[in-house]
Amino acid sequence: MWVVETHCHLDFPQFAEDLDAVLERARQAGVLYMVTIGTSLESSRRAVELAHRYENVYAAVGVHPHDAEKVNEATLTELEELGQDEKVVAVGEVGLDFYRNMSPRQIQERVFREFIRLAKRLNKPLVLHTRDATKEVLKILEEEGAPQKRGVFHCWASSVKNAKRAVELGFHISFAGNITFKNAEQLRQKAAGIGLQHLMVETDAPFLAPEPHRGKRCEPAYVVLVARKLAEIFGVPYDEVARVTTRNAVKLFGLPEVQNG
Repeated sequence: MWVVETHCHLDFPQFAEDLDAVLERARQAGVLYMVTIGTSLESSRRAVELAHRYENVYAAVGVHPHDAEKVNEATLTELEELGQDEKVVAVGEVGLDFYRNMSPRQIQERVFREFIRLAKRLNKPLVLHTRDATKEVLKILEEEGAPQKRGVFHCWASSVKNAKRAVELGFHISFAGNITFKNAEQLRQKAAGIGLQHLMVETDAPFLAPEPHRGKRCEPAYVVLVARKLAEIFGVPYDEVARVTTRNAVKLFGLPEVQNG
């Protein structure tokens, strides 16, 4: 059974020396497609380059909220040009981060609104970063109106109540390797309360390596461990999690159809 790795950062320096081997391990583990996510203008350029270099890699373009204050009209113009590429399947990683507040909140919110409008112009979904800011992200989405293609809340950590608001807006919820951590029982309970039909899986590689690799470099092959943990949480076979999450990812990102049993 194939799975889709919906959120990784293959352009990051942690993969500079052995990316071919990393992608081969992912394929052998059962990962059919990977979406590599831009976090800056330069990172987005690299993501698109990688998507053209590797057939089973797709890209998202955007600027992480940490760097929101660096976004100007020229940035948005180039990202819009990049976003028209056939291998670009989303606008992201965008949103709000009120945990670190590395860019002022007002600027983060203004730039996030710009990215929602960009996603609408490109007719592509959003990949959302919402650390300590999920309610604010939902409020802005409700005010601006979600893009037609909606999107995904990456690395979910908020409440079931907020997840249900996101789902009502037409968004998916994605879980990463931290759902496998020994101290993550609350997160596992949240996943159970959301429902498998709304979920996707990711690693956020090179970060958040799941057990038993915690503390080491994460890589896309490990997304299988996230899917296995979800199977355990929902009490269903692994193949069912693979089928549902892959179907969700293929539909959201417009990826080639998968024969998944």
